[in-house]
Amino acid sequence: MPMLDISLTVNGHPVKATVEARTQLSELLREELNLTGTHVGCEQGVCGACTVFVDGKPQRSCISYAGDCDGSSVTTIEGFDDDALMDQLRDAFSRHHGLQCGFCTPGMLITARDIIVRFGETSAARIREELSGNLCRCTGYVGIVEAIEEVSKGKAALKSSIPVATTETAVIAKPADAPRKASGAPTRSVATAPPAAAGVRKGWSSIEQRLNVGFPPEVVWDRLADIRQVSSCLPGAEVTELEGDRLKGLMNVALGPMKVAFNGDGKLSLNQEERIGRLSGGGRDVGSGSTAEGELKWRILPGESSDSLIQVSLSWRLSGRLAQFNRVGLVQDVIQRLASIFVSNLEASLKGEAISERSLKPLGVWSLMWGVFKARLGRWRGTKSQQ
Repeated sequence: MPMLDISLTVNGHPVKATVEARTQLSELLREELNLTGTHVGCEQGVCGACTVFVDGKPQRSCISYAGDCDGSSVTTIEGFDDDALMDQLRDAFSRHHGLQCGFCTPGMLITARDIIVRFGETSAARIREELSGNLCRCTGYVGIVEAIEEVSKGKAALKSSIPVATTETAVIAKPADAPRKASGAPTRSVATAPPAAAGVRKGWSSIEQRLNVGFPPEVVWDRLADIRQVSSCLPGAEVTELEGDRLKGLMNVALGPMKVAFNGDGKLSLNQEERIGRLSGGGRDVGSGSTAEGELKWRILPGESSDSLIQVSLSWRLSGRLAQFNRVGLVQDVIQRLASIFVSNLEASLKGEAISERSLKPLGVWSLMWGVFKARLGRWRGTKSQQ
């Protein structure tokens, strides 16, 4: 099993560790750093008991690889011992009987704090929606919702207020002969940039990507300017109506037992001179009651040789049952997988080749997991080849 050298900040303290590639963040926190306030329940990212902050955003530590958190700042429930807002939440949870066995409570408090930081004073309906990714088997949620609503009264939304402190680096030793981490070779078509922070609206998430396509910019622009052609390359997508800059469409995704079909409206704008496109809109899945809003921006630039570089920025907000997936790496994995399939289908289309029917099926959890596994296996092979 390959070993990785990682450096991260945990509760304001620099930490260096050598971990197996399969080590989950929750394992590192609990077993190596003794931060047992992070509870592990379902180990599938569903119950929310293991929720921590990673770079200021709630994330499931039981399905997050420690190696993927290299360079990140992690805050667990222990990191809020001297936090005024968390003190208010703890007191309110106690007074409103928002906890019984206490197993879900650390994840609940992390999520509760995030809700107040992002929204400020918040309604009970919004709180219930935002808590949909945290499960409690004891309380019935009434006391939890009342506690969060009380603490949120009179508060304004904040950008961030994660406690920060710096001390000497803690080093977690592993076998001395463990190979050191090396940067993996980039994939041919997809390279993920850090999530964009500037200009992201309250309650929204954002990700940026750069996609390499083996055709000249003018050829790629002509194809991407035809939104029907674009949808024909994207798994699960379909444009049902198009009139001027307005369109209606469908997007199908299957995530485990949840199969959703978003039906919505959008607006398209194109700047041919600068080769910049923008698509914004929203939709709703009747079956799950989930809604999605999003904005997609892309720009086509010359790449190496006669290739093209597509700079893509995607911002989104999920609500309803799907909101539980919004704060973990799953959404980014879905986007990366969709982007990889899209580039392959786009290049096949530009070559005049038939697009595989299999690649146009709605993205499911198994194909997602397989795609993520292959990508990580490729990075590991790249690491081994450089040693």
